[in-house]
Amino acid sequence: MPDDHAHFAPVDPVSTGLRGLCPRCGQGKLFDGLVKPRARCTACDLDYGFADAGDGPVVFVILIVGFIVVGAALWAEVNFQPPLWLHFIVWIPLATILSLALMRMLKGVLINLQYRNKAGQGQIDRG
Repeated sequence: MPDDHAHFAPVDPVSTGLRGLCPRCGQGKLFDGLVKPRARCTACDLDYGFADAGDGPVVFVILIVGFIVVGAALWAEVNFQPPLWLHFIVWIPLATILSLALMRMLKGVLINLQYRNKAGQGQIDRG
C-alpha cells in the first residue's frame, strides 16, 4: 500500500496559534483542555510529539500581564485611592484571567512556529 503524502496549503502560524488550531491543516484542535496539547490532530492526524513549548510563553505572559495589571492598579491608586480590599477583588481575578488566556494563545503560536520552522532539539555535530 503506497504511503499517503497529502499536501496541505500553508497556514498562518500566528492566526492558527492564537485560535488554538493545528499548524498543518488549520482545522483540528491543538489543545486538549486549557493548555495541554493533544496527542494528534483530529482533522489531519498530525502527531504533536514535536510540540515542546516549555517555559517560553510563560516569560512573555508574566511580562505582559504584569505590565497591564500593575500599571492599571497604580493608575487606579493615584486617581481614586480605593481601599486595599477593592484592589484585591479587581486585580487578582484580572491577572488570573489574562494569564490563562494569554498562556493558551502564546503557547499555540509557539507550537505553530515550531512546526512551520521545523524547529528541533539542538545537536552537536561531532564530524
